[in-house]
Amino acid sequence: MRIVLVGPPGAGKGTQAHLLAKTLSIPHISTGDLFRANIGQGTPLGLEAKSYMDAGRLVPDEVTIGMAKDRMLQADAANGFLLDGFPRNLGQAKALDEFLVEQGIKLDGVLDLEVPEDEVVKRIAGRRLCRNDGGHVFHVDYNPSKAEGVCDECGGELYQRSDDTEEKVRTRLEVYHTETEPIIDYYRQQGLVEVIPALGKVDEVTQRAIEALKQDS
Repeated sequence: MRIVLVGPPGAGKGTQAHLLAKTLSIPHISTGDLFRANIGQGTPLGLEAKSYMDAGRLVPDEVTIGMAKDRMLQADAANGFLLDGFPRNLGQAKALDEFLVEQGIKLDGVLDLEVPEDEVVKRIAGRRLCRNDGGHVFHVDYNPSKAEGVCDECGGELYQRSDDTEEKVRTRLEVYHTETEPIIDYYRQQGLVEVIPALGKVDEVTQRAIEALKQDS
């Protein structure tokens, strides 16, 4: 099964991608992992991406597309994959379509995780991380620490990331609406989009996505 997962920041894409990929026994291919792997391994695409990043410039679409193509051609992706963070815009979506045609395969579905904008802001702006270990994550409403501003696990100071402020979150949402949302209409015209309400418990959202894919298959 070949799936694209889309949704605004704060929709839980990373969590759902991991769970869905595990359930469906297909690799989870995320843009972040692609960049880290290629840069870490010193591949030509990784070195090219790093040169742009070091200069504070955006990595061109063709570099991201090249990394995604290489990953989809690996043996573990022969029977399917779940794309998370790619394609990010119409140019990447069209390049993905061209690649799939060349390979004689097609997408089985595009899952659109839907979360109200105010909930996205609440989820992200309320997040607090431990300075001692960023892996300890709390939320002022959904998972508050016992003592305000103090990590339950190690007693470290909790802080809000600079890009997690409400103003920054709303800016990220504007970018999502401008750059990424158009691919949803693009895929909807192909009859591929399934809207998944992403409010509620994590396992409930996963089950909704699985049921939607079953209906499509």
